[in-house]
Amino acid sequence: MSTAPARPRAALLLLSYLAFVSLGLPDGLLGVSWPSIRGDFGVPTEAVGWVLTAGTVGYLTSSVLAGFTLARVGVGALLAGSTLLASLALTGYSVSPVLAVLVGCALLLGLGSGAVDSGLNAYAAGAFGARHMNWLHAFFGLGVAIGPLIMTAVLSAGLAWRWGYGIVAAAQLVLAAAFALTVRAWRRDAPAGAAVQGVPAASGSGPASTVQVPVRDTLRLPAVWSGLLAFALYVAIEVSAGLWAFLLLTEGRGLSAALAGGCVSAYWGSLFVGRVVQGLVAERLGAGLVLRASLAGMAVGAALIAVPGPAVLAVLGLVVVGFAAAPVFPLLTLTTAERVGAAHADRAIGMQIGASGVGAALVPAGLGVLIGNTSVQVLGSALLVLALALIALYEWGARRPAARPPAPAVPAQPGSDPQTSGPVRPVVDGR
Repeated sequence: MSTAPARPRAALLLLSYLAFVSLGLPDGLLGVSWPSIRGDFGVPTEAVGWVLTAGTVGYLTSSVLAGFTLARVGVGALLAGSTLLASLALTGYSVSPVLAVLVGCALLLGLGSGAVDSGLNAYAAGAFGARHMNWLHAFFGLGVAIGPLIMTAVLSAGLAWRWGYGIVAAAQLVLAAAFALTVRAWRRDAPAGAAVQGVPAASGSGPASTVQVPVRDTLRLPAVWSGLLAFALYVAIEVSAGLWAFLLLTEGRGLSAALAGGCVSAYWGSLFVGRVVQGLVAERLGAGLVLRASLAGMAVGAALIAVPGPAVLAVLGLVVVGFAAAPVFPLLTLTTAERVGAAHADRAIGMQIGASGVGAALVPAGLGVLIGNTSVQVLGSALLVLALALIALYEWGARRPAARPPAPAVPAQPGSDPQTSGPVRPVVDGR
């Protein structure tokens, strides 16, 4: 019989929300600051791809390794050390003399952010319950929305873009100190079982039977590969819109830097609001209906951005894209088992998270190359093509039958009673 998570300590819950806000802040800074960074360093628009790629490599590396680190040092120490690393990396941004140094700092920032994201998610899954898990991810969107406001305020005050990164670095340093001071509290309030180490605690009253799932069986499923593409496309749309919107609104639609920065913040803010609101809607109407409506809304928003005309159309399109996109990532994750089968779901979800990181780095960087060689006006058309491809991919995957559960189960151990054994639980080879 599973036990509901205990009520989390208020101080730790507050720190968790602040940590997710801090994860989003650097992402929101880059889109507004890049035109200034590009000018200072004398590099082309597409050079942002080096920054994105370095950050993604660091993020994916630390996300995978965080589970091993959790078991050794505990979540509090991991959060303190990783947040300190992120603060140092952002300080490096603010003093970088050339692009190569900034790219190295992006790698360090990815290492710190990935460990915070992975470690805090592992902890929260066992300690906070479903409601707080959903809201934690919404607060990431809030952090990304605040980032453009900080950088816009800095640039509007006549200060260099470096000050924006310095401000966020100082905030990260304060957060790292708070994590360090609460290390014992995180250990004391850790959920029972192995969940905090990245291994879900077993549920049920009896021992669990197991079904072996070879890696090759998972990789043979078309739904697995369509899921990887779907996650890569979705995150590509989300990141590309936020990264290049400032350039579109200023150079393409004639808005002032201050107004354009506020509009980019509104885009990320709509993502935050959408996750709070549509999470409740999905509980009533079902994930499938909300997903289809959201994907259609993303295409409509992208079409508004693509239409040549006044800036208000592009701004409206950005807000529509942000609000519509909000529930797509969590709902695609939630319905993974329906597409690939429960026995393959854990491995598929892990691969999907990796694919999302690749999509977040490669596609926005590729759009930077396209924009640099054509015009920033191409952004809306590119987003529309990606949105339509995502709709087609989702509908193709939704119409395919779910994978059959593997059989037969591994026989029960001698002396066990099969009538009282617990539920069948898939075990992945190599774990």
